[in-house]
Amino acid sequence: MTSLRLFALSTALSVAALPVAAAEVTLRFQHFVNPASANPTHFMQPWADAIEEQSEGRIEVQLYPFMQLGGAAPNMYDLIADGAVDGGWVIPGYQAGRFPEAEALELPFMTPKSAEAASVAAWEFTQAHLMDDFADIHVIAAHMHGPGLVHKKGAAPERVADFAGLNLRGPSRPATLLLDAMGANPIGMPVPAFPEALSKGVLDGGVITWEQAPSLKLDELTDSHTDVAGDRSLYNLYFLWAMNRDVYEGLPEDLRAVIDANSGAMASAWAGRAHDTGDAEGRAVIEASGNQIAELTPEVTTEIEALGADVIDAWIVEMDGKGFDGSTLVEDAHAAMAKAGAR
Repeated sequence: MTSLRLFALSTALSVAALPVAAAEVTLRFQHFVNPASANPTHFMQPWADAIEEQSEGRIEVQLYPFMQLGGAAPNMYDLIADGAVDGGWVIPGYQAGRFPEAEALELPFMTPKSAEAASVAAWEFTQAHLMDDFADIHVIAAHMHGPGLVHKKGAAPERVADFAGLNLRGPSRPATLLLDAMGANPIGMPVPAFPEALSKGVLDGGVITWEQAPSLKLDELTDSHTDVAGDRSLYNLYFLWAMNRDVYEGLPEDLRAVIDANSGAMASAWAGRAHDTGDAEGRAVIEASGNQIAELTPEVTTEIEALGADVIDAWIVEMDGKGFDGSTLVEDAHAAMAKAGAR
């Protein structure tokens, strides 16, 4: 009996000592936010885990936050396309004017306040209108965040006139066009630069989601957080989760199938859902801080919607002048959002 036990123990130790098989492929994905924020926590890491599990360890996905592999957030598209990284998170609007058709998704009051529904619509619109624009990368998911709010120092605005002269951060061209129409001084700025600009007094505030607020210390750097009334977001931002096309096409067919199984409408909804989860968590943190949480009245919201409609009309004219069918882009974006919202 002792011999059998010793043999079993010896065998177990030998098996335990065997090296774990190395992954056949290592994919380095980069992003520009805190790894504890919503999308990395509720989408990126679970997505990476799913790829590793479903490939039975043949693919390893490494996630690098805060642009640790180099470059700047506005350049993520080119970093992926050029192969400096294997994949990552892209905000096309960070390069104003480069992807003009994508701006249709970011126009004022275009999206529902559900990031998941907006993201399903974003994927549909991307498939219909944007794949040629993104031909030099492989798009895994296209998504939106949750409702964008105004976070500012001092009391919450109550009227449109209260925005006059405020220096407010905007993440995209459509957002800055709306802020300008509201009388603010919009300053285009990627999210990593937002907290420092607030702390140095460059900004009075800015627009961003609930979920990003805690990781950016907006509970400390601002005093009030204001949403519009109704079920439509003041503004939104369009994202891609993508990888280098040559890297994707160079994978064995069965490993490409693993990526494909975690792509498309399913992955886009997943990424949007991550923001919905993060919004609930972020709002809870802000509520606990004691900061003012406000909502503009329906009447004031209607005034801002009218300003937003003017922004959209001007955008359509601009797109027509560039050779695009601006009206069709807006109509198709609205239709996709309505369809997704009715799910």
